[in-house]
Amino acid sequence: MGSIRKREDNGLLFMDFRYKGARFREQTALAENSANRKRLEKVMDTIEADISAGIFDYRRYFPSSKNVSKFDELNGAPANDPVAANVAQVVAPVINGDVPLFRYFTETWFTEKEVEWRKSHRISTRADIDKLLIPHFGEKVVSQITKADILGFRAALSKVNARGKTTPLSARRINKIFGPLRQILNEAADRFDFRTPFHNIKQLKFRKTDIKPFTLDEVRQIINTVRPDFKNYYTVRFFTGMRTGEADGLKWKYVDFERRLILVRETVVAGDEEYTKNDGSQRDIQMSQVVYDALKEQEKSTRHLSPFVFCNSIGTPLAHKNITNRVWYPLLRHLDLEKRRPYQCRHTAATLWLASGENPEWIARQMGHTNTEMLFRVYSRFVPNLTRQDGSAFERLLLQSGATQPNQTEAQTKNMTEEISHE
Repeated sequence: MGSIRKREDNGLLFMDFRYKGARFREQTALAENSANRKRLEKVMDTIEADISAGIFDYRRYFPSSKNVSKFDELNGAPANDPVAANVAQVVAPVINGDVPLFRYFTETWFTEKEVEWRKSHRISTRADIDKLLIPHFGEKVVSQITKADILGFRAALSKVNARGKTTPLSARRINKIFGPLRQILNEAADRFDFRTPFHNIKQLKFRKTDIKPFTLDEVRQIINTVRPDFKNYYTVRFFTGMRTGEADGLKWKYVDFERRLILVRETVVAGDEEYTKNDGSQRDIQMSQVVYDALKEQEKSTRHLSPFVFCNSIGTPLAHKNITNRVWYPLLRHLDLEKRRPYQCRHTAATLWLASGENPEWIARQMGHTNTEMLFRVYSRFVPNLTRQDGSAFERLLLQSGATQPNQTEAQTKNMTEEISHE
């Protein structure tokens, strides 16, 4: 079994392996660190596989090695063989520490970046790298990947059907796949001093998904019909605006009945307890009476069982996909309501707060938004539909102040306006 070792004199890594009964040591220009070790371990795995399969070509991996001549004749590859030279042109940079292959640099990039990500993002990014990016770009030197290569890859993706569907991948999905590809090549361009091939390549345009909050009557229907063991769960979700992971990760230590606050401090993502989406998501949500009552009722069921407010029978957090498929969607079908993701509970809370006339800054704080910009951009268009704030409120203000009457003439209104302007 081959190994990666460090030279004591200069600290550089070398590869130590056995081939045809002899031991070989091939030097590299890579310094000792975890990323470089991982890169060379990948190469070593490939070498071992080729040796086991009887197809190992020494020149392919170590074109500049003094050992190459020993095996050229045996492998049928003369020293000036153009095929071997082409292979060496691609593989040699990995060994010699120059510009690496895409798949090796991608491993370095992923190792450096994964510490910044949530588990769910790490898993999805890893899947796209392994299933899509490496198969297409893996054997190319990163500096040799062109804009045409990238556009060709995008065109190919547009013809691939989405998983479990007969329709092609959406523009949104293709953009998501291109996210790590763009970051990998931009980082490589910065490190190895070449122009990024992503220059002037823009994201595909796509239609944004409309939010579809529930009406108050629909909320009542859902809460009154849902299984008793989930009534409190959906009550809290509909009337606090908590995200799915925040509700699933809520612990009793963060429920302050005395001050009537829910302290959002943690979240559950892919079954793991993690920090909230961002710093702004750390917030204190005020309990309305209906939320207070729901949590008091829930306390009887789970306080003694688990640190989590909402949990399964063994005290672990709810598996949201399972709950969505087995409770949420069947309930909507039963009530003949349009199929919507559970995340619409959060949108519903925002629109109901706005419709009731709550202060937008207060609503933004409850939602975990840093300001009211997103609140108005995303939700304000639903307010007229819920409260008829279509100008009639201003008319009522004038009527209540006695400034105008329903049958007031245009001339009277004009006179009133002139009087106000003179004051």
